[in-house]
Formats: sequence, structure tokens, C-alpha cells
Amino acid sequence: MTFAERVIDFYENLDFAGSLPAGVQIMVPFRDNPAVKGIVREFYTRFYADHNPRQLILGINPGRFGAGATGIPFTDTLRLNMKCGISFSDFHTHEPSSVFMYDMIDAFGGIREFYSKFLISAICPLGFTFTGKNGRPVNYNYYDSRALTAAVYPFIVETLKRQLKFGIDTSVCFCLGTGKNHDFLKTLNTEYLLFQKIIALEHPRYIMQYRARMKQDYVEKYVRALKGDW
Repeated sequence: MTFAERVIDFYENLDFAGSLPAGVQIMVPFRDNPAVKGIVREFYTRFYADHNPRQLILGINPGRFGAGATGIPFTDTLRLNMKCGISFSDFHTHEPSSVFMYDMIDAFGGIREFYSKFLISAICPLGFTFTGKNGRPVNYNYYDSRALTAAVYPFIVETLKRQLKFGIDTSVCFCLGTGKNHDFLKTLNTEYLLFQKIIALEHPRYIMQYRARMKQDYVEKYVRALKGDW
């Protein structure tokens, strides 16, 4: 199987069978929206149909307007169309984190160069929502409550181990998030020894929300780190 076939098989058979805390809903875009299955197949076939090893970049979990909508991590529908060349018009989403990531990918050397070397995923590959005060769903992270973390911990371990079998270079893993996401991954890695080294980078959402004026500095920091300047 090619790298692409392994990833596609993983996502098409990805589901969570456990119980979640009250009020928490899980997002399974590959199941909830049939169009997403086609996006996932086209994206990974286009950029991963080979046997090259990749290093893993791990976010937190899919958000509603990125992977929770398109099935592709840190890729909203605008970037899907404009950057990935995958036409999709069923709905439209805009995610600031996606803007940062694709600006960084351009700076790295372009989309094909980047995806030939890296796979972006998440510590928890399925996302969560919680009903907000206005009655609308809001993003909810796997670490936002101890109950949710405990509920999905076995799922996280199992799915990370499965992803390493895609052909992942485990000498280093890049963690998006220098706080709770990094702390969780470090603790998990101490127990399961998945990666030799973990490099933490500020999460794109944090950059775009609180450090937008310094975006280019963070783009350059990412590129240096991904090219081995730790």
C-alpha cells in the first residue's frame, strides 16, 4: 500500500465507540458528510501516492471550520480550493489557523514540497463540540475537561500507534501548541516511547488570535524548525 492508501484507509474506518461526558458531541466528518470522503481520497492521492517517509505534525483535534468540515487538518474550504486545487462548493468555511498554515507551507517551498516531507494530523484525530451559551456548538478540546481526556485517552493512544504505521519517521514529532497539548504529548510519549524527540511550536490559532502582527516571524520560526534548525 502507498502512504496515501494507508491514510485513506485510516480515516475511512475512523470512529469512536466509547462514551463521552454529558453535553460533548463528537465530529466524524468522514461519516457525517459523504462529500468529505471524496475530499480525503483526492487530497491524499494527490499529495501522498508514494512510499516516502514523513515526519508527523500534531495539532490538538479537528476544529469545526478546518478538518471538522473538510476532513483535511488545518485546511478550510478556501484553502482546499485555492491552494490544494480541489474543487468543492457544497459549503464554505474560513479558519484563521488554515491561513497561517498555508502561508507557512508557501514559505517552506510550496505545497508539494511540504506534503512530500510532512503529514499533519492531531493528537486526537476526531474533534468535539459543546453547546455554548447562545445554543450554538463551539469547539471543545480533548483536554478541556478531565472527564473528556479520560474518555478518549485509549482512543488517542491507539490511533497514534496506527498512524505511525503509515511510514512515519519517528526521530522527531512537531507538536502544535506549547502548553497543554505539548504537556499531554510529552507525558504520553514518556509512557509509550512513540517519538525520539518532540519539538513544540506555538499553535496557529494562538498566533492568529494573539500575535497576528508577528505572523511572519512565526512563519519563519516554523520553517526553520521543520528544516531541522531546533
